[in-house]
Amino acid sequence: MSSDRPGGPADVVPGDDEPERTRDETATAGRKAKKKGSLLRELPVLLLIAFVLALVVKTFFVQAFFIPSGSMEQTLHGCPGCTGDRVLVNKVPYWFGEPEPGDIVVFEGPDTWTPEITVEEPSNWFTGALLWVGRTLGVAPPSEDDFVKRVIATEGQTVQCCDVEGRLTVDGEPLDEPYIFENTPIERRPFGPVTVPEGRLWVMGDHRSASADSRSHVGDEYSGTVGVDDVIGKASLIVWPIDRFGTLESPDIQGLGSTVVPAGGSQSPVGAVVAAPYVVGLLGAVPLTAWRRRRRLRRSAA
Repeated sequence: MSSDRPGGPADVVPGDDEPERTRDETATAGRKAKKKGSLLRELPVLLLIAFVLALVVKTFFVQAFFIPSGSMEQTLHGCPGCTGDRVLVNKVPYWFGEPEPGDIVVFEGPDTWTPEITVEEPSNWFTGALLWVGRTLGVAPPSEDDFVKRVIATEGQTVQCCDVEGRLTVDGEPLDEPYIFENTPIERRPFGPVTVPEGRLWVMGDHRSASADSRSHVGDEYSGTVGVDDVIGKASLIVWPIDRFGTLESPDIQGLGSTVVPAGGSQSPVGAVVAAPYVVGLLGAVPLTAWRRRRRLRRSAA
């Protein structure tokens, strides 16, 4: 006897549970919503962790730096108000020693030094944070107090200009400076002698005719020198623009017999620790990744 009930096959009874496909779709939608909610809850924590890691790396390991002026041409390109080179400043080498002649260093200049650029101070905490991030990534101008120069002489050494060929001398010996670009006229070069005080450095730009460096401040309290403790790090690598990507060398300008190698390079006494930021980053990422994986597994099991 045939059924008079409308609505399809006889085995489908109104009010029964939904077909299996519909239940699967509902469960999938629920999992997606749960996953989205979980991501939104974790996002602030992940951003905080990223900020802290960035702060640690910037403070102790490596920092990107925007070249603000042309005082280091042609080694480093830059000019006020234009797009200059971006370099990585490695802080690791000076954990184990001090800057040496030939090193290119970024440092905080003494109060008596005139800034090479003018930077408008942030008007609130948000713009201040954006400026900090930009400086960390090397896409914003550095602080007005930050300078980049080359180390010429260290504590106890006497620097002077010039010998009969117009060259700088340190402890009476002429320097070998192949990087000099547009030197000042020889009649305007003389200065010194200046003996570098303990814990200080004599620094100069490679573009001698356009660099207000130690020579311009010999009348200061420390005779134009800068403090070793004020050095931020060693300029090691040009990272932008891409066509200028490459390492920066520390030449043996005083003829002391050291090998000419990239700053912080593999042949340097501290070259083995250049990879330290990457190792630390990996060690920090592994437990964080494992923790998140375990958390997801526990949630799935629940």
